[in-house]
Amino acid sequence: MKLSARNALPGKVEGLQKGAVTTTVKIAVGSHHITSSITNEAAEELGLAIGDSVTAIIKSSDVIIGK
Repeated sequence: MKLSARNALPGKVEGLQKGAVTTTVKIAVGSHHITSSITNEAAEELGLAIGDSVTAIIKSSDVIIGK
């Protein structure tokens, strides 16, 4: 699959927390972590499990930085 997003970060699923509508997915990318919220349906379709190799794909026109 080709994507227009330039920020594709490979990592491993470290945590899954299923809620009423969405699943929170914690991904280890090197020594950093990314957390994503996706629909429960998407999580089930992907068959996500802890330890899975995944790619976090970030497509955004805005990146907000705070200090």
